[in-house]
Amino acid sequence: MRELIATGKDTEQAIEAGLAELKVSREDVKIEILETSSKGIFGLFGQKDAKVRIIVEGNDNGDVAAKTEEFVITVLEKMGISASCEIAIKENNRVEVSLDGENMGMVIGRRGETLDALQHVVQLYVNKEFESFYKVIVDTEDYRAKREEALTKLAHGLAKKVIRTRKEVVLEPMKPYERRIIHTALQNYNKVKTHSIGEEPNRKLVVSFKFPNKKTENEEE
Repeated sequence: MRELIATGKDTEQAIEAGLAELKVSREDVKIEILETSSKGIFGLFGQKDAKVRIIVEGNDNGDVAAKTEEFVITVLEKMGISASCEIAIKENNRVEVSLDGENMGMVIGRRGETLDALQHVVQLYVNKEFESFYKVIVDTEDYRAKREEALTKLAHGLAKKVIRTRKEVVLEPMKPYERRIIHTALQNYNKVKTHSIGEEPNRKLVVSFKFPNKKTENEEE
């Protein structure tokens, strides 16, 4: 938490001066009026400026972005990878980390495993450092969007196969968010249902034909 005592010819000027110095908006702070302004005698003698205390509640997004970038670059350097890092702080404490460099295949890893591991480490660091919950998303070369597109395409192909053969298909183990993508892609198929079996990290998705007189809604993940 940061705070600043600011002064001005009146209360509003004092507040505006303090906000400008802290580089924050009014909705991000708590304001305490310490002293109101006074014109003094004949507007010349004993004139007194207004004084306010401005308290920045929570974490400054600029600080979160700067420290996150420093941490990510340090981790990548220890991996022997040189990359640029761009941080964007979105609504609901969502921290988006975008990486760019020559060896991004090493960062992504097999089926995104290295990228997911890096994302997990960064999220642990950010939440511990700022003592607040942040949802961290680490991406490079639009991998996550491309992966979602590929899984959605796979889901539609599986649906057509299951409807044609009426035989269930058991997929290889997937991460929870990948299974959710397929669940979502197939939820509007009237003749197909999905559910998951097994325990993490070997939990698998099952796509099967929905025979008459059975449940009409996809099972939730």
